[in-house]
Amino acid sequence: MALPCGLSGCSQGLGWAVGQNSRSVLSLAFLLSHVPPYTIVYFPVRGTGPPTPGSPTALLFSPLPSPGRRGAGGGGRGATGLTPPPPSGRCEATRMLLADQGLPWKEEVVTIEAWMKGEVKAGCLYGQLPKFLDGDLTLFQSNAILRHLGRSHGLYGKDTREAALIDMVNDGVEDLRLRYVRLIYQNYISFADYSLLDVLLNHEVLAPGCLASFPLLQAYVKRLSARPKLQAFLASPQHLNLPINGNGKQ
Repeated sequence: MALPCGLSGCSQGLGWAVGQNSRSVLSLAFLLSHVPPYTIVYFPVRGTGPPTPGSPTALLFSPLPSPGRRGAGGGGRGATGLTPPPPSGRCEATRMLLADQGLPWKEEVVTIEAWMKGEVKAGCLYGQLPKFLDGDLTLFQSNAILRHLGRSHGLYGKDTREAALIDMVNDGVEDLRLRYVRLIYQNYISFADYSLLDVLLNHEVLAPGCLASFPLLQAYVKRLSARPKLQAFLASPQHLNLPINGNGKQ
């Protein structure tokens, strides 16, 4: 199985949203300078309000207490006694893509109380998030979002043959959430890389040392994680403070 990994440029604007756990619905919206500003509606949680104009990425927090993905020693909000954010979930692969490609974004949280009122849910095609906004284009389903970003930002291979292989790999990543596979990668990157890296990093947190018997996967994680912008994102509180799941442990 071939998995591309390397460099690519990007230029277009986008927006998206993603849902998380039984106590909160996390939605993300991304914005680039040449795209008309989106209208972002924030549902405050425990008095936390929307970001000030011009502020960097802002994430409101869920009332569900749990440590960050690195636990109490990893700088997560669970270590400080502050209310932690909801789990990163399926949005993290897109966060990685945006961070690595140098694309700024804004984030929005919808509380479960607001969600249960039905207005937000009624606007979702399948009655669930993620929701992706790119100008007048609205998409649902996390992999559809990644594919759109791949096409928009040159992360879908150089021809239809490579695009088909990338689709195969990305679909296979869904299986990797349950088991590992061996793979070979080339010298360019695709949106599937971010999806796979998210899975492997989560496994390293949940089962430290689990990749020790898979040197190819270890090298893959090391190589991708060393990309300067992605490395900065992975070391940031925005990544480290988000739990992997809602069980209150990771």
